[in-house]
Amino acid sequence: MSFGNITDVPGIKVGNVENIEALTGCTIILAEGGAVCGVDVRGSAPGTRETDLLDPINRIEEVHGICLSGGSAYGLDAASGVMQYLEEQGVGLDVGVAKVPIVPGAVLFDLQIGSPNIRPDKKMGYEAATQAKKGIFSFGNVGAGCGATVGKITGPEHCMKGGLGSTSIELENGFVVGALVAVNAVGDVRDPLTREILAGPIDANTGLIIDSLKFIEENLSGNALPGSNTTIGLVAVNAKLTKAEAKKVAQITQNALARTIFPVHTMLDGDTVFVLATGGESYPVDFVGNMAAKAMEEAIIVAIKAANEVKGVPSYQSYNSKKNLEMPT
Repeated sequence: MSFGNITDVPGIKVGNVENIEALTGCTIILAEGGAVCGVDVRGSAPGTRETDLLDPINRIEEVHGICLSGGSAYGLDAASGVMQYLEEQGVGLDVGVAKVPIVPGAVLFDLQIGSPNIRPDKKMGYEAATQAKKGIFSFGNVGAGCGATVGKITGPEHCMKGGLGSTSIELENGFVVGALVAVNAVGDVRDPLTREILAGPIDANTGLIIDSLKFIEENLSGNALPGSNTTIGLVAVNAKLTKAEAKKVAQITQNALARTIFPVHTMLDGDTVFVLATGGESYPVDFVGNMAAKAMEEAIIVAIKAANEVKGVPSYQSYNSKKNLEMPT
């Protein structure tokens, strides 16, 4: 059954810090004792850090944390604060003269909604790391999802609010998978079962949500800004995986984005999914991957439904509240 959040996976902690005025923030995921990590970068405009070392042919076997951040490429600096915190805790790869924390990361673009001159930095990353814990945390306009938006195919001025979401699934056999995601897509977000568009571009004349795929069909392309989007997230499992297996699970997890975001993996997105395996029993890779994708689907929907309207950018909640008020009784 589904419940909770990604910290229900043993060994996983999460810390969020955001600047509500600037509408940006970062989300830090710490792996106690380290975790095997894989990554899949599917979008064509990514902003990432330390992802090359996650290639199965490279030597590093474990990471100590993941940094998801707003601020576009500037936000990559937040991971340095996570490294500082972990070094102070004596956590890292022992290289003899020091312990070097391994903290891959990915960023999303949120500069157009808040203050473009204020971005997550080393200080914010450090603060988020110090706050990392297990248990309940807020969703929506939180952490890396603080300034996230979706539905920008007709231009950023017509978007709706994205956000941060998380969920977990625990099976009777003891397997636990958790997903966490910051949804900031150029496309619209739909319920994978009903195909209802939950959030997307707003028609300035009618106030209704536009179907992004139909818009592309009629206009051949969109009006979104290059590099101004990206959905970033990760999945954690209490399972034993190799780096190659973790990478494959990350690839399968991207199916969740394809089932909820339309269009996705575009030239304007930098969609990136990490996978952390904290160890435990061995399971078939296809089983782990498909459970991971299921958890990620749910986390994406949570992110959209939990978001709040900011600075005139409507959210799922505010849009539907307004629509219900306008319906004749």
